[in-house]
Amino acid sequence: MRAAGLAFIGFGLWTLRGDTLDDDEAPQASRFGPFMTVAVAFFLAELGDKTMLATVTLAGQFREALPVWLGSTAGMVVADGLAVMLGVVAGKRIPERTVKLVAAVLFIVSGVWLLVSAFM
Repeated sequence: MRAAGLAFIGFGLWTLRGDTLDDDEAPQASRFGPFMTVAVAFFLAELGDKTMLATVTLAGQFREALPVWLGSTAGMVVADGLAVMLGVVAGKRIPERTVKLVAAVLFIVSGVWLLVSAFM
């Protein structure tokens, strides 16, 4: 829990600092193309995620892997689609600096809370 708290504080500070991408640092083209690059990155990022673990558990419980996988995928697509639409609408109304500051504060507060909980 301590490592998670420190990681959250680090994420908050990193959010405040921001990232830059110079022309010299342009991303290299992947030999697998954009679809496979995103698919593999998404798979690795979600590996061990609660949604994946729930999907595996349900597939084992119902012994029907394909319908459970399709339902899980459909649910993720709908949820992500709603999040993207909300982000587009909110992005037009909320300044980027405000979003950055709120995100950083939430990360830092969560990290401090985890650290305090770990030491109590």
